[in-house]
Amino acid sequence: MGLLSTKGQLKPRTTKQAGDAAEVLALQHLQRAGLVLLQRNYRTPGRGGGEIDLIMRAPDGTCVFVEVRQRRSASHGGAAASVSAVKQGRIVLAARHYLMRLARLPPCRFDVVTVQSGEVVWIQGAFDAS
Repeated sequence: MGLLSTKGQLKPRTTKQAGDAAEVLALQHLQRAGLVLLQRNYRTPGRGGGEIDLIMRAPDGTCVFVEVRQRRSASHGGAAASVSAVKQGRIVLAARHYLMRLARLPPCRFDVVTVQSGEVVWIQGAFDAS
């Protein structure tokens, strides 16, 4: 449950709820662009593994691993800057784990979707697996 704002909209109470709301906005944005959801919140087993917010299929068949980041403001570098090299490594680890289950490897890419001050920004090819 959320708190009601003066505009009658629900405002998330916790950081988790805010992140979940940002993930929904990102998913809707990507689906409007023609991507299809394959899996949400994919996690590798065990400790120290990785997690991928959204795994999507682009219209051309590319498997798109999406990290969703939400920030209230652009201070401290904003939402996109919060995807550190360590975080990228964990996403790549989880992507490799996910791909091992497939019979054929599709073309892949790593995108970041930021939700900041109510604006959704989609950064395609934000980083690579190397």
